[in-house]
Amino acid sequence: MVRNPLTPEERERGERLGQLLREARGGRSMVEVATTAGISAETLRKIETGRAPTPAFFTVAALARALGLSMDDIDHRTLRPVRKLPVAVP
Repeated sequence: MVRNPLTPEERERGERLGQLLREARGGRSMVEVATTAGISAETLRKIETGRAPTPAFFTVAALARALGLSMDDIDHRTLRPVRKLPVAVP
């Protein structure tokens, strides 16, 4: 199976997700949060650094639970593409 390359928007959303997870993790270790979420520390590291910008829904849900985040908050802060308004040209 060949995977299509990620779009710039998908990469940006992945970066925003990683940043949100790092901030929510705070002083807790990756191992602690990953263990609580039921994923490997390496998976969490890849998501936080943007190397896995499109993690599975269930992985994001498990991380949200482990970090005390709501899926709505994650959706609004990271997953929805930012609308670019047209710029008026004089």
